This record gives sequence, C-alpha cells and structure tokens, in this order.
Amino acid sequence: MNATLQADKRDGRGKNEARRLRASGRIPAVLYGAEKNTAVEIAVDPKALLRILHSESGVNTLIGLQLDGADTQVLVKEYQLDPIGHKLLHADFYQVAMDRMLTVTVPVVLKGEARGVKQQGGIVDFVSREIEIECLPGDIPEHVDVDVSELMLNQGLRVRDLQLGGARWKPVSEPDTMIVHVVALKAEEAPAAAEAAPAAPAEPEVIKKGKTEKEEEKEK
Repeated sequence: MNATLQADKRDGRGKNEARRLRASGRIPAVLYGAEKNTAVEIAVDPKALLRILHSESGVNTLIGLQLDGADTQVLVKEYQLDPIGHKLLHADFYQVAMDRMLTVTVPVVLKGEARGVKQQGGIVDFVSREIEIECLPGDIPEHVDVDVSELMLNQGLRVRDLQLGGARWKPVSEPDTMIVHVVALKAEEAPAAAEAAPAAPAEPEVIKKGKTEKEEEKEK
C-alpha cells in the first residue's frame, strides 16, 4: 500500500513547542535522510498518520511525504503513543531510495486448515508471527501467506520451506526458524494465582520499526 502525508517544517523544539503543536492538532516528527546523516524537524497530522499505521501494511506502508512542494518517499521508523489515551505523541520517518534493497519485518498470515487438526485432533502452534525479508521499498508485501493445509501431526514449516514463487522479496530470517507446526493437544494446568504487583507509572509507549535500510545499519 502507498499513502501520502502532508508535513511542514518546524523551527521550535522542546516540550513547550510540542505541547503547542499538539494543541493545534499536529504532532512533532523528525525526517531522517537516506543519503546523509541529516535530520529535519517537521510536524504532521496525527489522525492522518494513525490511519496509515492502522492500515493492513501498517509501519511498512510506503508514504509519499509532501514537504516544501516535494514528494519524498519515506517509511515510519518509530512512533510514540500516549499510554492512557493511545494518542500519537511523536513520530520518526526515514527517507528511502527506491532502487536500494532494505530489510523489513512483515507479519505472517496462515491459510487453510491443517489436516493434522481435522484428522488427528492436533492444534496449530503459530510460533513466528513475523519474519524479516529483503526487498525494494516498492515491493514490500503487506504480509506473507503460509499454507498449512497439508500439515499433519508433528509436522511444521520453517523459513526455508516458504514457497516464494514469483515474489519480489527474499527471507533473511534464519532458515531454521520455525513458523508453524501441528502439535498434540495437552491438558492445560491451572495457572497459579499471580501476586498483585504495585502499578508502575505509565510511560509513553515507543513503537519501533523492525529494521531500517541495510546501508544505514552499516553506518552505525
């Protein structure tokens, strides 16, 4: 999925400026460049950004950031949520080069009903709900489909078993990483009552994106 987002440069920094922006219906954000170690202070509409984050592709949505009359292709690097109201407080974006491979984390979606469940009474154990892949920015899939229809009891699928077909991406997670397997149903033990712990003060929740560009990682 592709999306667009309007951004404006901002001069002020600090808590007072952030509060002023939020009161006006905007939030502070930072745009990191693809070629150089640069950062631009910007402001964006949190409602528009939330719609993007809540889409099926989520943080992997390629965004056309409209800034100073130019359309810059970016991905969300991380964002910060208020722990109580779950409102966006801050966001970081990084510019991507459309001709450079990058590594991202994408969700796994299971398809079909396993034969080991229907015929042998097993249950599906969904072990890895995300995997890392490498692709061009324009080829980031919303999710990776895994067909479990033929799995019998005690059989599973690992990253190396993925059927790529004509996919424009390749997995970079460890080949032996278990994605899903069918296991025997076990009697559940009654969970022990947990002792009540004093509630900790709520802190802003920072949501990080799985990976940035490989070149950016090497620079670090």
